[in-house]
Amino acid sequence: MPFWIELLVSVCLIVGSLFALVGAIGLYRLPDFYTRLHGPTKATTLGVGGIVIASMIFFGSRTEGLSLHELLITLFLFLTAPVSAHMLAKAAMQQKLPFFERTRGKPWQ
Repeated sequence: MPFWIELLVSVCLIVGSLFALVGAIGLYRLPDFYTRLHGPTKATTLGVGGIVIASMIFFGSRTEGLSLHELLITLFLFLTAPVSAHMLAKAAMQQKLPFFERTRGKPWQ
């Protein structure tokens, strides 16, 4: 395998794992549901996306052509994560969950 492919896969894996780590830290450290929702949906989506793209590059270079499975996983992930986060936020607003004072706005107005 050429060095530049190994380097590209390594960079995608490192960037993806850093995004996933930031998402996990955000889930742990942020004060209320609304701010905690932001960390996993944004950062972890990019983290898993980077790891799946690294997998697609790695296995695509070893065989003839690209694998459709990784491409479909990435597409499904990028489409469903924002929709599920939006649905969770709307459900939290309807339940009138408490929020941290420094969170902008009042979610149930």
